Amino acid sequence: MTPGVLPSPWDTLIRMSAPHSTSPRSVRKAVVPAAGLGTRFLPATKATPKEMLPVVDKPAIQYVVEEAAAAGLDDVLMVTGRHKRAIEDHFDHAFELEQALAAKGDTVRLDAVRDPARLADIHHIRQGDPLGLGHAVLCARNHVGDQPFAVLLGDDLIDPRETLLSRMLEVRDRYAGSVVALMEVPPEQVHLYGCAAVEPSGEDGVVRVTGLVEKPAREEAPSRYAVIGRYVLDPAVFGVLERTAPGRGGEIQLTDALQELAADGTVHGVVFSGRRYDTGDKADYLRTVVRLACDRPDLGPGFTAWLKEFVAALPDGAAPARQDRLAA
Repeated sequence: MTPGVLPSPWDTLIRMSAPHSTSPRSVRKAVVPAAGLGTRFLPATKATPKEMLPVVDKPAIQYVVEEAAAAGLDDVLMVTGRHKRAIEDHFDHAFELEQALAAKGDTVRLDAVRDPARLADIHHIRQGDPLGLGHAVLCARNHVGDQPFAVLLGDDLIDPRETLLSRMLEVRDRYAGSVVALMEVPPEQVHLYGCAAVEPSGEDGVVRVTGLVEKPAREEAPSRYAVIGRYVLDPAVFGVLERTAPGRGGEIQLTDALQELAADGTVHGVVFSGRRYDTGDKADYLRTVVRLACDRPDLGPGFTAWLKEFVAALPDGAAPARQDRLAA
């Protein structure tokens, strides 16, 4: 490794995890829905997929695939839409660029360019009609077949030091059925999520999900447990999705299908209280970039020092001076 260039926590986790695991997994496939229009980030997403927006120096979707690979999922299906070719290109080899870097002897950047294509066996399919998350999952049916599989949403980044996905896979191995990730949120935020009705399972941090409601009003929410963007699904979900009518927003909601499975007692939840980054919101996206940059051993010390000075110089309740903005 070149002196002064140190791995990020994500890079370290990838190298230390899945390839060295000897325990067999019943789940080997992951589905990453990536067909959204990214309207909240216009005009940046007019020609660039929202999943390709950089988080420090990698596109957001690469962190998600790295998380899947770290958990031992070596087959990843991207469900994309029109104008998403950049995602396919990112996870493919760039031979001319690789040759140019190799000729320069720039092994650090060469590895960085090659890494996305080496993370897993990556496939792509187009959703076609934007009919919602449930429909995107249904598009994966032929690829997944009759095997259980994970679904990772690109808007939710889970810190690499957390073990949420691996824990969910272990819960699936013990209980079968489907597993959702749950996080307790303030009452004023329940309307932003699918919310779960739960009962104890007898295992710490694991609950049985008895019902699900997509984005309920605060007074109608069954709990403060919100479903966040990680699922391990039984293939039975495909049959349910096939007959699930469009719900909220005129879309086929995955939550509605899971509600039917929950009524059969086959859905569990893993309660997560760790570090999660929401890149689907502008302000949270910026906070994510800052947090992960501060964690980087190659960027953190200098960036954190500058950040402290910058914040200390801000006048209370006012925007920074123009020269400070330009310096940033």
